[in-house]
Amino acid sequence: MAPPPRTATAPRLLKALIVSLIAVAAAHLVLSDTLRLSFSSQAASTLGAAPGYSADQAFTNALINTFLAMPFVLWAGMRISGERRVGPMVLVGTVAWVVALGNGIDLIDDAPGTLLPLRSLVLVVGLTALASLVRRRSPAS
Repeated sequence: MAPPPRTATAPRLLKALIVSLIAVAAAHLVLSDTLRLSFSSQAASTLGAAPGYSADQAFTNALINTFLAMPFVLWAGMRISGERRVGPMVLVGTVAWVVALGNGIDLIDDAPGTLLPLRSLVLVVGLTALASLVRRRSPAS
């Protein structure tokens, strides 16, 4: 059986750019919503609410959810768009997101509802889309 034909570079890059934008938006939305939960838990405990879901648990949950959302959305988006061999893209996109998040988490943590720096978000989208062009060679038949 012949391997499926490879997608041309420009269409694959366009698909990767769109999927990367969606993945960054989804991960940022998950992060923002769970951090908002962290802030409300922190405020509730400060005001004397009964112990329950702590602010530390909510903050950890925010980070874990965003780390899980990014690779899943990248992988699912590229697979739905008909692309194969998306491992390098998922790996680069996740690492770039973790680095951008690590550098900008203080901004979001200090003021609810703010965005990570736009330059970081654009860099994550660009690196992730470019990483989609890295594909292993298929073994010769």
